[in-house]
Amino acid sequence: MKLGMIDYGRGNLRSVINACRSLGYDPGLITKPEEFAEFTHLIFPGQGAFGDCMDSLRRLDLVESLREWISSGKPYFGICVGYQLLFDASEESPGTAGLGLVHGTVKRFTSKEVKVPHMGWNALDLKMPDSPFWKGFDNKPYFYFVHSYYPTGVDPKVISATCEYGQEKFCAVIEKGNLLATQFHPEKSQHAGLDLLENFLNQ
Repeated sequence: MKLGMIDYGRGNLRSVINACRSLGYDPGLITKPEEFAEFTHLIFPGQGAFGDCMDSLRRLDLVESLREWISSGKPYFGICVGYQLLFDASEESPGTAGLGLVHGTVKRFTSKEVKVPHMGWNALDLKMPDSPFWKGFDNKPYFYFVHSYYPTGVDPKVISATCEYGQEKFCAVIEKGNLLATQFHPEKSQHAGLDLLENFLNQ
């Protein structure tokens, strides 16, 4: 197993790298299309606006290689924006197409009863508790969130966990085969986050 990490100049790389190193893995950085071939597992750490991140991927010519990696079923872990970019589009960046690998649109929280961004610890409701990604977890694990947008119109067959924030219930995790993507930040979620990363890396 060799772990690669997308470096598009905006992600929260250092925290994710440190989390992986604490588990005994030292990820290599991917900044060019040809570098994908060096790795067996891929993490896309997220931070930044939807449109800016897609622009950076295009500038580095990483879009098609990333699509090919995910479409072929290779292990992929998308975090926050690395999760949102899998979808068709986002209200955050009108006119900017996402990777379009999972159908859905990323929308902003609209409830006036909650603060935006959604920031802090929140429980998940696992929809696929028997998945190997959730090995060792109970049905209501807590993770750390920092976000203002979340995907809607997601196929229930790929929803691995949901989360409630105020009156809104949203898709917080998707999985399909070797693909795992989360709205929360595992690298900021202490032991729960490390356990989830380790389950992914053991796939």
